[in-house]
Amino acid sequence: MTNVKRVYSIFRQNSRLNRALFRFFLIVALSLAGGAGCAHYPVNKPLAHYDPRYGYVPKNMHEHKESAQLMVLLAFSGGGTRAAAFSYGVLEALRDTPVTVDGRKERLLDEVDAISSVSGGSFTAAYYGLFGDRIFENFQEKFLKKNIEGALLKRTFLNPYNWVRLWSPWFARSDLAAEYYDKYVFDGSNFGDMLKHKGTMVFLNATEIVHGTRMVFTQDVFDMICSDLANFSVARACAASSAVPILLSPIIVKNYAGSCGYQLPPILEKALEARSLPSRQFNLANNIRPFLDSDKTPYLHLVDGGVADNLGLRVLLTRIGAQGNIWNALKKSGKPNAHKIVIILVNAQTENNPKWSLLGSALSFGDMVAAYSSVAIARYNQDTIMLVQDSFDKWINDIRRGRCGEGRISTEPGSCGDIQFYLIDVEFDALKNAADRAYFKQLPTSFHLEPEQVDRLREAAKQVLQNSEDFKKLLAELQ
Repeated sequence: MTNVKRVYSIFRQNSRLNRALFRFFLIVALSLAGGAGCAHYPVNKPLAHYDPRYGYVPKNMHEHKESAQLMVLLAFSGGGTRAAAFSYGVLEALRDTPVTVDGRKERLLDEVDAISSVSGGSFTAAYYGLFGDRIFENFQEKFLKKNIEGALLKRTFLNPYNWVRLWSPWFARSDLAAEYYDKYVFDGSNFGDMLKHKGTMVFLNATEIVHGTRMVFTQDVFDMICSDLANFSVARACAASSAVPILLSPIIVKNYAGSCGYQLPPILEKALEARSLPSRQFNLANNIRPFLDSDKTPYLHLVDGGVADNLGLRVLLTRIGAQGNIWNALKKSGKPNAHKIVIILVNAQTENNPKWSLLGSALSFGDMVAAYSSVAIARYNQDTIMLVQDSFDKWINDIRRGRCGEGRISTEPGSCGDIQFYLIDVEFDALKNAADRAYFKQLPTSFHLEPEQVDRLREAAKQVLQNSEDFKKLLAELQ
């Protein structure tokens, strides 16, 4: 680092030496880098043989203790360190919430079945999925209160070795970021390690930018491209989930489709055949069909999951759609006896600066990009939330029919027809203090916040969750 600064100082002091010194410095860098000019991102491994029972999928993650009658799902939104810290605060609150379930006293956190995450929220979700309670020991130091953005900039601009590597057409900014996350955040862990831990199932979401399709890092999704997720770096998945288009490059995944014997599930095959009857199954099958031909789609380019869904909620809709209905999905997940299904949405969405409305001049390019993305995400987020809420009645009926059969269905507590859904929204708008709401909504979407800002986000998340009427209702009913 010191040597780089000295060379830069010489450049500034004597402009006549600039070109000569730069050539010399570049030759040294090339010598040190060796083959770095041909740097290549890590290529995902092929899957030898398709087996729906294999790998990192929900049914292989149920060895940890959990209630058969309670199902808890978390959704972590995007938003850089702001979202990661807000999500972390919810995990802390669930850790500190004692409940009695099926006669057992435990933490509500222990009842979490799955976490779906996007962008910044993916770092918190992935770390918890890998290391469990270790997240409360060192995640703040390793990620939340660390200047990740500054560290990545230094690796990009102040390391001659990386200058040369980044000139390669096969190695880009997100690959460099993934290396940093792998070494300094996730300790070199892959999805095989996640499976061995047998912790909470985590759905890390990215977007395939060419086709606009949401891509989830689970083996049943990677089955369609005949790739083995076990050796895929968790850090690389998080880099894809948070790769903001333009600012960061896509993470590239090789497609091996057609080489492992993968077959579309029958329900999706039938949906494709019934083209005159569009359905959620038809749309799902139609969206993934391009990936089933590796000759036409040999590579997938993955960017920020927020492009397709900034809340992480749509994975729930997709997985239900792929099974035909929620009753089939519950059986597939190993929770057919769930009576209370709780969805806690941790939404770190912000809003545009209201001062822009006072300007008579044109907004800057940066402000325009921020305004466009905020408006698009906010509108889409509301549509997603309403779609989930509007599905509750249908889901309840589907579960009752599947679980209770024909005839009169009892809805008494504990009976087969006793089904309750909870959607608990943890968002800045739920804060009672207007000044607090304004403060949090103006925090930047970056990977660098001050420690005080991180602490305020953590406390705000706890406050919003604990003051939620739906959350209070849930706790009262569990007692």
